[in-house]
Amino acid sequence: MSGLTAGIRLAHFGKRVAILERHDRVGGLNSYYTMDGHDLDVGLHAITNFESKPGTTQAMRRILRQLRLKPEDFEFYPQKKSLITFPSASIEFTNEFGYMEQQVAEKFPGQADNFRNLVEKIKTSDLLSLTSSEGNARDVLATIITEPLLIEMLLAPLMFYGNSREHDMEFRQFAILFSSIFIEGIGRPKNGIRPLLNLLVDRFTDCGGELLLESGVKEIKTENGKAVGLSLLDGREFECDNVLSTVGRLETVALCRETATDGDEPAVGKISIMESTNILDRPISEIGMEHSITFYNKQDQLTFKSPDEPVDISSGVICIPDNFDLPERSDTRVLRITNLANCEYWLSINPMKNLPAKREWHAKTLDAIADQTTDISEKIAFTDIFTPRTIERYTGHINGAVYGTPDKVWNGKTPVPNIYLSGTDQGFLGIIGSMMSGISVTNGYLLK
Repeated sequence: MSGLTAGIRLAHFGKRVAILERHDRVGGLNSYYTMDGHDLDVGLHAITNFESKPGTTQAMRRILRQLRLKPEDFEFYPQKKSLITFPSASIEFTNEFGYMEQQVAEKFPGQADNFRNLVEKIKTSDLLSLTSSEGNARDVLATIITEPLLIEMLLAPLMFYGNSREHDMEFRQFAILFSSIFIEGIGRPKNGIRPLLNLLVDRFTDCGGELLLESGVKEIKTENGKAVGLSLLDGREFECDNVLSTVGRLETVALCRETATDGDEPAVGKISIMESTNILDRPISEIGMEHSITFYNKQDQLTFKSPDEPVDISSGVICIPDNFDLPERSDTRVLRITNLANCEYWLSINPMKNLPAKREWHAKTLDAIADQTTDISEKIAFTDIFTPRTIERYTGHINGAVYGTPDKVWNGKTPVPNIYLSGTDQGFLGIIGSMMSGISVTNGYLLK
């Protein structure tokens, strides 16, 4: 997503720009595929920064303006109602933020004023700046919210939807995701991620950009401390003036070989997931779930880290696309379950044991969500499962880390002066955040 929006901006201004995609379709972890006759999305639960009135949110206004698109180009539909559920309390939220404020006041009456103070702090922050963070989220939240359980409940959705660190997250990322998900709301494309990707690809190529699929990069060639070209896996060579890399901070440094070591030695990400896409043999309305997305945790303390077991079934996310406010109910009958997964286990597993292990842990995730719905194990007609092994294969992220390194580069700069980062490791996360990242880094450096 960030590569596509960056390419559109560059092509708009007459730059000669090529997007090199290793696979046979664009999107990375937010893409699509077909299996057994089913059209499936990868990575897409929802679009953040949803706008009930076109062009009202800051991020969407900027995307529309910068990409020269119209609100009607984005056919998104809002969530109905989502849920954060812990043993001692549950909070519902919709795209009307006042409803969440009411829920917090009802469930945590002593925190109503504190919650409003937190919201005011977030609303007055410059969330789109290419500058550094404001400290750790837990430290900042503890100075505003005095109920530990409420802090855990607010952290859970935001960590699952964009946190690359164990146990804690940067407050700035917390603020970005809080604003994107809770204040502005979430929606979903009517027909999944494919129409949005097609829209961006068409805009890029219509402006003169060149999209090269199945064109993986083997090396970024440097001379005298600057990038001068690219070598592809198939032997082709390109010359260039600048490189914008969306593959990640560590991964970009690795492509530069020894000529561009990163002195900060960023950490390898440990946060990864196992996700199952389950297609049921009956309408979603018959399984007893009304929420668009459910974030569950089986203890009152959130444990967000790479689990000791292959999969952490004590917390996770359940997403039901049919429970978004679509103009007409679809017949996909999809239920998606996402849990934290142990990268080391899934990357080192014997290939012969990979499928049996997937099935074993998928069954355990179904048992874990039984208290959120009826038993669906006998109602599943089709299942596909991906793990950190899949993520590493299709995104190139070292360790299968779904959100990259925990050491973000907010300014998008690398040790090589004409190589820039956008996407996950620049710091803007989610689909809308990724699109903003490509725009912001391009405007900040490549169009100067």
